Amino acid sequence: MAAGHQGRGVALVTGASSGIGAVYADRLAERGYDLLLVARDKRRLATLAAEIGAKTGRHVDVLAADLTSKSDLAAVEARLRSDPSITVLVNNAGIAGGGPLAAADPDAMERMIDLNVVALTRLALAAAPGFVARGAGTIVNIGSVVPLIPESFPGIYGSTKAYVLHFSQSLHAELSGQGVRVQAVLPGATATEIWERSGLSLESLPPEIVMPTGAMVDAALAGLDQGEIVTIPALPDAADWQAFEAARLALAPNLSRRESAKRLQVATRAAA
Repeated sequence: MAAGHQGRGVALVTGASSGIGAVYADRLAERGYDLLLVARDKRRLATLAAEIGAKTGRHVDVLAADLTSKSDLAAVEARLRSDPSITVLVNNAGIAGGGPLAAADPDAMERMIDLNVVALTRLALAAAPGFVARGAGTIVNIGSVVPLIPESFPGIYGSTKAYVLHFSQSLHAELSGQGVRVQAVLPGATATEIWERSGLSLESLPPEIVMPTGAMVDAALAGLDQGEIVTIPALPDAADWQAFEAARLALAPNLSRRESAKRLQVATRAAA
C-alpha cells in the first residue's frame, strides 16, 4: 500500500493502455485506489500494471476487452455490476476521426458511435445501480471541447462527444442526491496516440493549443476535487462556463409553450 493512503476501493479505467487512460491509472493509484485496467492490448496493459504496482504498491488487475465487441463489453458490464469494490469508473476509451460528413465511411462512423457513445453509456448504466445502492461512487466521462464549437469541428466525432456532455449532465441531475458523483471532462487537443490512430497529425496543430497528457489529467482531477460537474482543463476562468450554463438555463421557461413565438407567427402569415 502506498504510504499515507488508505484503500479507496477500485478505479476501473477504460482505454487504459496508453494516453489519458494510462495517466488516470497512474494518478488514481497514487491517490490510493487499486485499479482495474481495461483496453484491447493485453500486453501493454500488463506492462503498465506492473509499472504502476511497483511504483505505488497498489493492486492492479487487467481486463483485456474490445468495447466495440458486444461480448467483451458485456464482460466489463458484468464486472461493474458484480464487484462492490469498484468505486470509480473512468469512461475514457474512445476513437476520433475527421473529414467531411459527405465522404465519411458509415461503417467507421458506426464503430465510433459504438465506442464513444454505446459502450460509455452501457458501462455507466452498469456502474450506477451499485453506486446508488452503496450511496457512493464516481463516474468520470471523457468528452471534448469540440461540441462547444461545432462550426469549427463538424462531424460525427463532435456529435458523439456532445452526447457525452448531455449524458453526464443528465446523470448528475439524477444521481447527485444519491451520493454518486458525475464529472464530464472536456479536453482540448491533448498529446496522445488518438491522433495517429485516427489518421490525423498532431504536428499539424499549433503547439500552443496542445496540452501534455499529464497536465490534462491533473487538471481534470483538480476539477473533480473542486466539485465541478463539467471540467474544461484549458479554460482560464470558470466564470465563463458558468455564464454559458446560466444563459442555457435561462432559455428553459420558453422552450416549450402552447403558442408559437410571435416572431414566427408573423413569418408564417407573411409566407402565406
